[in-house]
Amino acid sequence: MEVLYGLHPVEEAIRSGARPLDHVIVARDRKDERLERIIALARVAGIRVASDSREQMTRLAKTDAHQGVLAMVRERQFLGIEDFLAKKKAGSQEQVRHKFFLALDGVEDPHNLGALLRTADAVAVDGVLIPERRSAPINATVAKTSAGASEHVRIARVTNLVRSLEQMKKENVWVLGLDERGAPDYMDFDFRTDCVLVLGREGAGLHDLVKKTCDHLLRIPMAGAVSSLNVSVAGAIVMYEAMRQRRETPEPQAMPAKAKIRKGLGS
Repeated sequence: MEVLYGLHPVEEAIRSGARPLDHVIVARDRKDERLERIIALARVAGIRVASDSREQMTRLAKTDAHQGVLAMVRERQFLGIEDFLAKKKAGSQEQVRHKFFLALDGVEDPHNLGALLRTADAVAVDGVLIPERRSAPINATVAKTSAGASEHVRIARVTNLVRSLEQMKKENVWVLGLDERGAPDYMDFDFRTDCVLVLGREGAGLHDLVKKTCDHLLRIPMAGAVSSLNVSVAGAIVMYEAMRQRRETPEPQAMPAKAKIRKGLGS
C-alpha cells in the first residue's frame, strides 16, 4: 500500500479511478466543505472512510503537510511503450489527431517531476516516459506537487529510454530533445506531427546517447545572464507552445518552410 496525502491528490485519485483505494482517512478535528466533498466522493465510489487524529496521520504520511486527509492506495501499475504506440481503430477521432508525448531523461527531483506531470495533464500530453533507473519515484510528494495530476497522466516506465525512443522513431514519432546549445529555437519547430519532447537531468541536461538519438535539439532563447531554466519551467514553456500550434488550423498539404527542418527521422 502507498499513502497519498493532501486535498488535491486524494480527490483526484478518487475521481480518476486509475488504481484501487483501500480507504480514506480524515482528521477528526477538520470540518469544512472541501473535506466533506472528498468524503462524499469516496462514499459514492464505495471507498471506506475512517477518522483519526492529526498526530497519527502525520506518522502515516511522514509529514504534517497532509491537510487532514490521507488515502491508502494500491501500488501504481505502469504502462509499457507498446501501450503508447498501439494503433487506434480506423476512423476514430484519436487516430486522426497527432500524438504528443513527454520523455524524462533522469529527472530526479520529485518536485520537478510533479510540476512536469501537472503541466503534462494541463496540455493533454498523450503519455509520459520515465526510465526505471535515474528517475524520481512516483510517490506522495510527486502527487502533492502535481496537485493530483499524476493520477490522471498515462505513465510508461521503461528499462532503456534510448531503445524506447528508437521504437518511437520506427513508428514515425519525431524525437525532440531540449538543449541549450541546440537549434532551432523551439518556436520555430512545427509541432503539428507525432512527436515526443525529451527533457534532461537537473543541471546536466540530456545524456549523450539520448542526445544522439534525438532527431532535433531545440533550444529556448535566453536574453539574461543565466544560460538555462529549471527543467519543469523549460518543459512547461515548450509543452504550451506545442499545444498552441496544435490548436491552430491544421497544416496545409504544401509543407510550410519551417517543416523542412524535420529531416532525419529514424536516423
